[in-house]
Amino acid sequence: MYDAEFVSAPALILRSLARDPDRPAVTTADGATITAGELVDATYRLAQELLARGVTRGSTVSLLTGNTPEALSARYAAGLAGARLVNLYDGMSAPVLAEIVTSVDTAVLLVDAERYATAPELLALVDVPTVLTLGPGPGAVGGDAVGGDAIGEDVIAAAARRPAEPPAVRVGPDDDLGIRHTGGTTGIPKGILSLHGPYRRVFDVPFGPQGDKRRLLAATSLAHLAGVLADLTLYHGGSVFLQRSFDPGEVLAAVERERITDLWVLPPLLYRLLDHPAITGTDLSSLERILYGGCVASPTRVREAIKVFGPILASGYGMSEAQNIAALGPHEHDRVGHGGRLSVGRPLPGVEVAIRSGDGTELPAGELGEIHVRSRTLMAGYWKRPDLTAEVLREGWLNTGDIGHLDQDGFLYLADRLTDKIIVVGGHVYPSELEDVLLTHPAVAECVVLGLRDAQQAEHVHAVVVPAPGHRPELDEIRAFVTARQGRIYAPEALHLVPEIPLTPVGKPDRKRLRDTLPG
Repeated sequence: MYDAEFVSAPALILRSLARDPDRPAVTTADGATITAGELVDATYRLAQELLARGVTRGSTVSLLTGNTPEALSARYAAGLAGARLVNLYDGMSAPVLAEIVTSVDTAVLLVDAERYATAPELLALVDVPTVLTLGPGPGAVGGDAVGGDAIGEDVIAAAARRPAEPPAVRVGPDDDLGIRHTGGTTGIPKGILSLHGPYRRVFDVPFGPQGDKRRLLAATSLAHLAGVLADLTLYHGGSVFLQRSFDPGEVLAAVERERITDLWVLPPLLYRLLDHPAITGTDLSSLERILYGGCVASPTRVREAIKVFGPILASGYGMSEAQNIAALGPHEHDRVGHGGRLSVGRPLPGVEVAIRSGDGTELPAGELGEIHVRSRTLMAGYWKRPDLTAEVLREGWLNTGDIGHLDQDGFLYLADRLTDKIIVVGGHVYPSELEDVLLTHPAVAECVVLGLRDAQQAEHVHAVVVPAPGHRPELDEIRAFVTARQGRIYAPEALHLVPEIPLTPVGKPDRKRLRDTLPG
């Protein structure tokens, strides 16, 4: 339904940028700066070009892009045109990407310079009606796709002839905004359908003081929370520095050189910053806020981060199915729950959180159960999966699949994913609790704990460890260390030493990959 007064998030961002066209908006890893006015003009022209090529409300535009200004512009242009946006994560295999492209009914695939090398493998597996490049692609001459190496026509060059004006497309709060893919242990990941209305409400949440002074470093994929934070930063008058990927040394160098004020990291990436040798010699004085979240954080390592960076860490709890759920400020990190867990904060205004048992009974403060959420920012459902939608959305509440508890003051504590909990003889093992214990051992630099089943389907606790430099921990040593601090039930039955922990495309420990590759 169209609402004459509704203004979508992409339109809000573009209006904000247009108010101060000369201000720097985006800086690339190569040092190029794009002003707010240049970003607005490029986005309006691209939106007009997409419309001229037949993109309409309800069409799907898929992006095979990296952290580039062109990717940001394409995101906003698709939204202005009323199209449904799908980001294709780097790191997913070509067959999985091909399944996603087909599943979401892609009408147009946009590819930027960061992904020219990987596009041919995908395009060999799927037939997309229109493939366009965000800039001169390989094999292109004068904006035209020619030769055997060509991917598609340069849509940026084509858009240059279009007017730099907002398209006359009516976008309502109930129109599709995009599909974000997440999870998935087999086959195609689940597609989370979000609408314009719920995402627009994210912009009503206070962003903090001095919005026009903020400078965000986006070092993780714009397809994940870095993209949301980039949207908010630009809307509130700040600027964004785009880094191609997360490299701890490059992040630290960028913080000092670019005078970064805001940084978003998942906990494993925060730990890699702390462990990098350059951190002691880096000028971190510009940093005002380090946001972390996305998976359970180690209290031990967070306390270490506060000592290094100062009281500027802020935690958030959310998920693609619900947007932001809770937030913990820099001066609230002294709250500790069961098992030494750090709080992820209080529910945000307009968000209700309930802790329930397996049979749906609401549990009192202090008791562990599944976290359920109700808010006006919930997803519309899983794309083409009404069966999965019905499992998690019931009577306006979302079953998050996370285990946690509330305290008497309404602070929320996250234990683990329900699917990661390990059921062993004598009780339950929560991987995050054991991981935090292991991280206090001098021989452990990084770790992941997971349960692996034997031939009789009994679960066993396995610890995957990246040894600290100069150390090689042994299983008996680790078992004794854990037993003394957490109890025998938590002592791992197997220890796997690895050079690094594999991460998912968004930066979380890749437990599925570990389960597939580790011996049982």
